[in-house]
Amino acid sequence: MDGLKTKEDRRFQTFWVIFFILISVIAIIPVLRVISISFSGRDAINKGQVFIFPIGFNVDAYAKALKSGTFVSSFGYSIILMAVVTAVDMIMTILLAYPLSRKGLKGSKIVNLFCVITMYLNLGTIPNYLNIKSFGMIDTVWALIIPGALSVYNMIIMRTAFASIDDSLYEAARIDGSGEFRTFNSIVMPLMKPAIAVQMIFTFVSSWNNYFTPALILHDDKKKTLPILIAQLRAADWLKFDMGQVYVMIAFSIFPVIIVYLILSKHIVQGVALGSVKG
Repeated sequence: MDGLKTKEDRRFQTFWVIFFILISVIAIIPVLRVISISFSGRDAINKGQVFIFPIGFNVDAYAKALKSGTFVSSFGYSIILMAVVTAVDMIMTILLAYPLSRKGLKGSKIVNLFCVITMYLNLGTIPNYLNIKSFGMIDTVWALIIPGALSVYNMIIMRTAFASIDDSLYEAARIDGSGEFRTFNSIVMPLMKPAIAVQMIFTFVSSWNNYFTPALILHDDKKKTLPILIAQLRAADWLKFDMGQVYVMIAFSIFPVIIVYLILSKHIVQGVALGSVKG
């Protein structure tokens, strides 16, 4: 088949291959720079001499950061909290998206309408803060879990993915005497692994990088997430504070996202295609 391609087709493919390689290189440069700075000497960092390769290579900043109880506890706390947030969001999303994807469900149009309305009627930061305060959730982890327990945007994508399952599979399951719960566990969920994997990545990355909401709600130093800790240290006097430790924390903040991506990457293309809107 490759021999049948015209020169124009080959040029087109070559152009896009080169284009995406350049985009990938540009995207990875900031990551390499952060890692290089974390391994560089303090003087080189303060003078802004480090770009891609470390200058004055050393691991002192890593040693100091790992010996810091504040960083270790904040990192571990953030990992556990974001795992819980992701799990709760996925459970709520699936439990709502699956019924709404089924044809003939009474009241599904009304529920869909109310869900969509919430996407357009976001009251803003102050009303949301007052709402959280009225429930007594200020300075508690529940303020990060409950208000964002369901993303309507993710639910719509998951609903579309569930709706793409052929009705013949449901009919075959009913003929075999399978109930709704067994059909969901044995047939639907295995088919939805790609879509679920993609949503897990999006939810985890969004929660992990969230700085504003935790900074607004969490006041206890023991409950502050890693982005808050990094921002506080970054705001310190850079002439007195070792900025290498800040970049070490930034480097560590990148690793969970990379690990989650590598674990679930094989499902990304399949999940995006499965969850896309069919014409």
